Amino acid sequence: MTERWDAVIIGGGAAGFFGAIICASEAPSGARVLIAEKSGRVLNKVKISGGGRCNVTHHCFDPMQMATRHYPRGNKALIGPMYRFGVTEAVQWFSQRGMELKTESDGRIFPTTDDSQTVIDCLRDAADEAGVEVRTRCGVRSIRRSTSKTQYRFELTMKDEHQITADQVLIAAGGTRLKSSAMLPEQLGHRLIPAVPSLFTFDIDDRRIEDLQGLSVDPVELQVAGEDLDNHGPLLITHRGFSGPAILKVSAWGARILHDLDYQFSLIVNWLPGVDVSSRLRSMRHEAGKRQVATLSPFEQLPNRLWRRFVEAAEVPDRCRWASLPRDARSGLANQLTQSRFQVHSKSTFKEEFVTSGGVPTDDVDMRTLESRVHDGLYFAGEILNIDGVTGGFNFQNAWTTGYLAGCAMAASIRNR
Repeated sequence: MTERWDAVIIGGGAAGFFGAIICASEAPSGARVLIAEKSGRVLNKVKISGGGRCNVTHHCFDPMQMATRHYPRGNKALIGPMYRFGVTEAVQWFSQRGMELKTESDGRIFPTTDDSQTVIDCLRDAADEAGVEVRTRCGVRSIRRSTSKTQYRFELTMKDEHQITADQVLIAAGGTRLKSSAMLPEQLGHRLIPAVPSLFTFDIDDRRIEDLQGLSVDPVELQVAGEDLDNHGPLLITHRGFSGPAILKVSAWGARILHDLDYQFSLIVNWLPGVDVSSRLRSMRHEAGKRQVATLSPFEQLPNRLWRRFVEAAEVPDRCRWASLPRDARSGLANQLTQSRFQVHSKSTFKEEFVTSGGVPTDDVDMRTLESRVHDGLYFAGEILNIDGVTGGFNFQNAWTTGYLAGCAMAASIRNR
């Protein structure tokens, strides 16, 4: 027997859950709203994000700045939605439900519990209160426009061959790198921008950073050689290469460029931006002439172990004192500090978070409602859209924003039916 629902939300992640809550809360009493999640657990990315703390959003309450400065893809399309439901509204929504939030020094907003389960419990409680039905291991095999003359516009075939009909469908199935996510909009005639990874770290095999994992420098300036792609901020040395906000921003803004380079390129690092390195090195001849170059760094912001690696790379003579540092070695050391090149040979996923560039083009969606321009009653929210943010809570804010607007639009459609 075919089940009939007023709204089916495909995907139990942040965007899908939020869209379902808003739809059920705003729709007339008795409206039937279903979340269909293919895996065994909903809100999985919420659970693991931020090291298990869940970076709910970011302390940027200006909708224009929020949209245009932090989303490599979808920034212009997000301006209007952020004015309708942005950071201010998201913070209020969670706070009104008793979830206390805190802002850290870098602008990231977390629950005061530092536990992502707090966010999950808040969303689950809101969904229960609104009457949303949640089903796990409930994947969608296919979706098509209904050919019958009933009020239900979509027919869904589930993985177990069970049939469902729905008047409204919100696809919030995550990034389209997975075939199971990409096939649903394609079945309904939507073209997709090919998905490529965003927010990843750089794998580097280089003596200068070998066994220095855990060291960080803030700030540095980065430049991808031969490309108009640069950034600045904190850099972290890992056991595989480079990570940290500066690297993640470059990976996000350059997602397609770096994909086209097959993640093999030369990265130029200025470890001391804003510092007159050459002048400072020359002054050490008089200030600390008797001290050994390798054991006395003139730059406090540079970890000593990393300084010694640069001294070695610049071929400074062993036990050389500042007073006798050869000019060519001093020049080589300045080059290491301001223009050191590292060969990136591949990428790695940032922690357990995986964000993609690509998906349903924003031009194919009415960004006031997140409704498809191809089919009435079809909506998209979250990462399935060609919208992705840098690290810091921006991708979750995209989920709350697009989920909210889609939920409101679906509820209005149900009311006006």
